[in-house]
Amino acid sequence: MTFLPLLAAEGASTGGGLGMFVPMILIMVMFYFILIRPQRKQQKAQEEMRKNIGKGDKVVSIGGIHGLVTGMTDRTVSVKVADGLSIKFDRSAIATIEGKGKSKDDGDSSEEEADADDSKVESES
Repeated sequence: MTFLPLLAAEGASTGGGLGMFVPMILIMVMFYFILIRPQRKQQKAQEEMRKNIGKGDKVVSIGGIHGLVTGMTDRTVSVKVADGLSIKFDRSAIATIEGKGKSKDDGDSSEEEADADDSKVESES
C-alpha cells in the first residue's frame, strides 16, 4: 500500500496531462500530411478524370481492358474493345485515359502504323 502515494506524486511531477497529449497531436498532424491529404488529392483527381471522359477517348479499365469510348450515360461508359464488340462499364471502373479522341485528319497515324507493322510481322512468321 505504500506505492499509491508514489504514483500520485509521479503524476503531479510530469506537468499534468497536457505533456502527454502534445506528442499525440503531433503524430496525428503528421499522419494527416503524410497519408490522408495525398490520398484525398488522388481521389479528387480520379473523380475529375472520370467526369471528363468523352466519346473517342482511349481508356483502360481497372481490369486492364483497353478500348475506345463509344457512348456514355451518367453512371456507365460503353467501350469498344474490338470490331462489333462493345462492353458497358461503370464510370468507377475506368482506371486511366490513355489519350483523348482524335479524328483521322489530325495526322496522328502512329497507332495505325504500329498495327500495320504487327500484321507484317505476323504474316512473315
